[in-house]
Amino acid sequence: MQIQTATLGYPRIGKNREVKKALEAFWSGKLESEALLQTIKEVEETNWKIQLEAGIDKIGVGDTSLYDHVLDWMFRFGLIPERFQQFSGLECYFVMARGKEGIAALEMTKWFDTNYHYLVPEIAEKTLSADFSDFLERVCRAQKILGNRAIPIVLGPCTLLRLSKLEPNIDIDKIVSKLIPLYINLLTDLKNLGVEEVQMHEPALVLGDANSWKEHFQTAYNSFSSVGLPLNLVTYFDDLGETYPWVIELPVSAISLDFTRGRNLEFIKNYGFPQDKRLGVGIVDARNIWQIYPEKVLPILQEIVLTLHGTSLHIQPSASLQFVPDDAKREKQLPLQLRNVLSFAEQKLQEVIFLARTITGENTQVEQDFLESNWSKFEQFSPANQSVQGRLKTLNIADFQRSLSYGLRLDSQIPLPLFPTTTIGSFPQTSEVRQLRVRYKRSELSQEAYQAAIDVQIADSIKLQEELGLDVLVHGEFERTDMVEFFGQQLSGFAFTENGWVQSYGSRYVRPPIIYGDVVRTAPMTVREFKVAQSLTEKPVKGMLTGPVTILNWSYARTDISRQEQAFQIALALRDEVADLEAAGAKVIQVDEPALREGLPLKHQRWSEYLSWAVDAFLLATAVAQPQTQIHTHMCYCEFGDIIKDIERLDADVISIENSRSNNQTLREITEAGYTHQVGNGVYDIHSPVVPTTEQILQQLQTGIANLPMKQIWVNPDCGLKTRRWSEVIPSIKNMVEAAKVLRVSVNATPK
Repeated sequence: MQIQTATLGYPRIGKNREVKKALEAFWSGKLESEALLQTIKEVEETNWKIQLEAGIDKIGVGDTSLYDHVLDWMFRFGLIPERFQQFSGLECYFVMARGKEGIAALEMTKWFDTNYHYLVPEIAEKTLSADFSDFLERVCRAQKILGNRAIPIVLGPCTLLRLSKLEPNIDIDKIVSKLIPLYINLLTDLKNLGVEEVQMHEPALVLGDANSWKEHFQTAYNSFSSVGLPLNLVTYFDDLGETYPWVIELPVSAISLDFTRGRNLEFIKNYGFPQDKRLGVGIVDARNIWQIYPEKVLPILQEIVLTLHGTSLHIQPSASLQFVPDDAKREKQLPLQLRNVLSFAEQKLQEVIFLARTITGENTQVEQDFLESNWSKFEQFSPANQSVQGRLKTLNIADFQRSLSYGLRLDSQIPLPLFPTTTIGSFPQTSEVRQLRVRYKRSELSQEAYQAAIDVQIADSIKLQEELGLDVLVHGEFERTDMVEFFGQQLSGFAFTENGWVQSYGSRYVRPPIIYGDVVRTAPMTVREFKVAQSLTEKPVKGMLTGPVTILNWSYARTDISRQEQAFQIALALRDEVADLEAAGAKVIQVDEPALREGLPLKHQRWSEYLSWAVDAFLLATAVAQPQTQIHTHMCYCEFGDIIKDIERLDADVISIENSRSNNQTLREITEAGYTHQVGNGVYDIHSPVVPTTEQILQQLQTGIANLPMKQIWVNPDCGLKTRRWSEVIPSIKNMVEAAKVLRVSVNATPK
């Protein structure tokens, strides 16, 4: 049995966020394109050398991106929608990603069940013109550094198409037939470069509808086999499910499977695995930051080896390591017991090496004892909290229900004009605001001075919102670095890194909190800022909270207890905050759940269990509100149609949605489902710097009233405004409010 090590991708943002800094400097005209591309090369080559020095045998290359790897492959295959074809080069690439005045960007949505966002390809029946020169150049550079360890990563054709939006009545067979020759050309070019193998990433194989793509997979990979270049068919995020029997028969030299999720080991034991193929054993979890526990991982790996005696294996992470930060050794401020059980990308390379050495019979007992000792010390460091455990045990049905139904409580809530206007919550995080937080963190500002400075920002934003004519105001969230991090920092059981950045999309990076213990709220988290804001205006100000499921899904969760229990612990903390906001005078409270759908299992048969506890967690957090308190929620960049009944069960009085990049698909899904609660139809795209005109917003609102009764419609941007400049925000909101006024006049509406 031959056993080697491999990787499937690596963090691509730079240890010090070099890519973000270069991108934003380029967009602002402070950096030339050559310098931007040089930064990408330097980050990429540093990553290769780290993996080489760690001793990885086969290193995935070519996954570094300027913005998004799906966009990269769209661009290379010439899948450029007509509205972008007037541009070329980098300008075209970034207009597709970010839009331009009068030109909508590509839709953005979640990459499977991760918090990474990809840009959705738009496929039309047209002649494709491919250009792989940038990718081939990367492979050549990688070969100079890595030699034959360099294994190119290519996004497979079926996943590319499965994740795309196709024009109506388009013939998918024709698109497949157009793509196949282009892939063959790419594979031929790679073979001519002396590449020994290519990773073809096809995560769409783990989706519930993968069986319907069987013929397309067979057609594509039968064609690719003619090139004579060994292919590694890479899957991740779940098991192959019912596709397993035919996937293992595809004409590829290796298949990579995820053994950290799903039932792939069970399928191997039931159906076997071809001896003429190598198995990529994704045994180091690429989606969490916890060190492997040898007592749990080694038995699984040993069972795989025994089951497949004689089969060649690659020990590897379960997926690309882009979902974890670079290096846990940089986290000097965390408690030692916690720090010693963390594993970021560099540590996961060492875990891959450790497992390969152990399974080949090398003596790694010293390392194994060290890992198990770390876990033993950590478990003593993080005991259960008896208070929260007691509350969980005494929950009853009433804790998950509003005291009055939506129809009965509606008239008791705050009176507002038809088409009420609001924003999602955050306002621009200017350099001045960020510097305030930095100075406070460094103890250069006292708590009193810091809060006074934040209060000035709140006062300015309230004054501006009143001048713009918004109906329901927000305090602006100037004290918050991130919608999850802010709450986690005030809850026991959470820890935070200094350098634990991961990419969410483009230049938007986040530092996910780490849930390491039972979650407890020790004091109010948002009440002070709410009271300051509400004291400055007669208009209602929203209390702003992040929902329990989003906090969970956007954190690195514990693995020793269920996700449901963690969500309920967070919900109890938020429930206390809702009650305190209400007592402080909040008439409107928004509890955002943008990650509700993101957490859906990739297999449909597992949806019901997840949605049951996820919706219950939201209800546990919000059902404490009195009937006269209006509960809002916000969701973005996901498809709602297939879970609309579960969204309705949230029983939020108002839901605001992203709709501007989805061509009103979300709105249509809500309409077709007969949704009866109020809807904030996101009227413009905040991820684009383009300022929408009053006419454009009015057109979006007209679409809204064509689909929903007017009394259900709110007017708001499609997401928070923290990433935008004030110079973009002010005219955009002004135009949005004006559009609402025009619409009220057109329907002869008067305030209640």
